[in-house]
Amino acid sequence: MPEGCILFSIRGVKTPEKVDMHSEAFLHSLMRKQLRLSVACAVAFLVVLFGLPLANYFLPEVMATRILGFTLSWLILGIGFFPAVWVIAWIFIQRSIALEEQETREVLEGAGSSKAAVK
Repeated sequence: MPEGCILFSIRGVKTPEKVDMHSEAFLHSLMRKQLRLSVACAVAFLVVLFGLPLANYFLPEVMATRILGFTLSWLILGIGFFPAVWVIAWIFIQRSIALEEQETREVLEGAGSSKAAVK
């Protein structure tokens, strides 16, 4: 299949169609990939957000362990929570930019190969 093409399903039959960077197909493809990334980052955030209370509930002895004068629970909350959220945000931004650049590159390469075929 030529690069820069997306498969569209019409009644179960997949047909290749060239994608213009300003087309609805390009926009939907990019939005679908970014939605998957957003859901993955949201799940990671929810794990971080609810992980500490769940660890306190299910592992109270471990979370009550004292380290440097603080319980492990407070140490994780004070030192680990915000860096974890920053890492999730950084990953989201990096991957989002990479997705946009990849989609743009694929469309431009497809446009370049179709112009070369016309000449």
